[in-house]
Amino acid sequence: MYNSLISLLILFPIIGLFFLFFIPEKQTILIKMVALVTSLITFILSLFLWILFDHSTSRFQFTEYVEWLWSYNMYFFFGVDGISLMFILLTTFLIPLCILASWTSVKVSVKHYYSYFLLMESLLICVFSSLDLIIFFIFFESILIPMYLIIGFWGSRTRKIKAGYQFFLYTLIGSVLMLLAIFMIYFEAGTTDYQLISNFFFSDRRQILLWLAFFVSFAIKVPMVPFHIWLPEAHVEAPTAGSVILAGILLKMGTYGLLRFSLSLFPEGSFYFTPLVHTMSVIAVIYTSLTTLRQIDLKKIIAYSSVAHMGFVTLGLFSLNIQGLEGSIIIMLSHGFVSSALFLCIGVLYERHHTRLVKYYSGIAQVLPLFSMFFLFFSMANLGFPGTSSFVGEFLTLVGVFENNTFVTFLAATGMVFGAAYSLWLCNRILFGVLNTEYIPQYIEINRREFFILFPLVICTIWMGVYPEIFLDTMHISVSSILSKF
Repeated sequence: MYNSLISLLILFPIIGLFFLFFIPEKQTILIKMVALVTSLITFILSLFLWILFDHSTSRFQFTEYVEWLWSYNMYFFFGVDGISLMFILLTTFLIPLCILASWTSVKVSVKHYYSYFLLMESLLICVFSSLDLIIFFIFFESILIPMYLIIGFWGSRTRKIKAGYQFFLYTLIGSVLMLLAIFMIYFEAGTTDYQLISNFFFSDRRQILLWLAFFVSFAIKVPMVPFHIWLPEAHVEAPTAGSVILAGILLKMGTYGLLRFSLSLFPEGSFYFTPLVHTMSVIAVIYTSLTTLRQIDLKKIIAYSSVAHMGFVTLGLFSLNIQGLEGSIIIMLSHGFVSSALFLCIGVLYERHHTRLVKYYSGIAQVLPLFSMFFLFFSMANLGFPGTSSFVGEFLTLVGVFENNTFVTFLAATGMVFGAAYSLWLCNRILFGVLNTEYIPQYIEINRREFFILFPLVICTIWMGVYPEIFLDTMHISVSSILSKF
């Protein structure tokens, strides 16, 4: 059974999807319960993956091998190490929260909506556990389809179709280069097996070309400045759960790809382009933090802050030392909790008042004390307040970057100050001041379901902030293995 855990994780959402097909559309409660139970069982199975994981080795574990195109050395090859395990756990943790968050807000095509989330869960697990380049690429791109449909059909405004197109086309165009790079690797190495390719020697010139092709694809997914245009639009138009999955997991596919493939397979290319990545990352941190201060839509504020946080991640990844890499992974996980929670908080306001414009909210701490506590906590976590997960990640990242370049560290720290500025400005604007009853005469406190969605995210944020060692121990050997190539 232990050797089939990944298969179970991949197949269980598909089994839930199969059952949904036989439930009539009118039985919405049953549809929601099947989707929720399926996602919760998948999460429990992923915990067994963590419990049984051997922290003392960098080898891929729970490996599964299925012949596909054996004559061309292409196989369905799955396995996890300390890095991919963290992202699988993040995926299985957030999907049930997404289903609960949509419990009352989604009223049309309910069966299709929940089916897409279960399908995405299965595809994401495949992405983070794939050990074959072609298989990784197939699942990496397949996620575009259900996410595009979620944005385009269940989005909140008339521009949702345009936003869906932007999301689809931007990310697809970048991936063409990665596909060409995979073909180039196949014709040179004779295989697409990740473990074999990681020991294959590519010339410096070839590494630079391959690194650039992979980088463009992943940079659009992250997204890095100037490839970030699609993200604010997609977030604004997506339903709340769509924004949660987009910010919490889908952005991590880009940074995971940089860590797993760009750094591991092309170390010379990574070293050569480190100044470029540092420049783009610093610009992202400062520019998007300043841009955030000018936004009037609550979702756009969190969307631009996501771009800034991903800038910190890429800074840490290309510090090329243990502190930077582990710090960047902690930021990715932390952002998955904090950013998701902020989008859920905004979803609570939007569901009640049908607006996300900042000007309509003021002084709500007077009438929504419980909501305000959650919003204030996650805003503080977003700016990297000590005791939260973001602080640990950003501190380790800055330590890692400082070892290489003090000037870049100074600029990144300046970006953190701007990040604190927009977080504090947002809290002050929404929670405090004179209660605005002109546009919104009645405020309703969060209910029990919303409380139990947000509370686990509070626990995870504090847990990672106070005791990050359990997460660092899991990934340490795997991160060290990647750095051994430099």
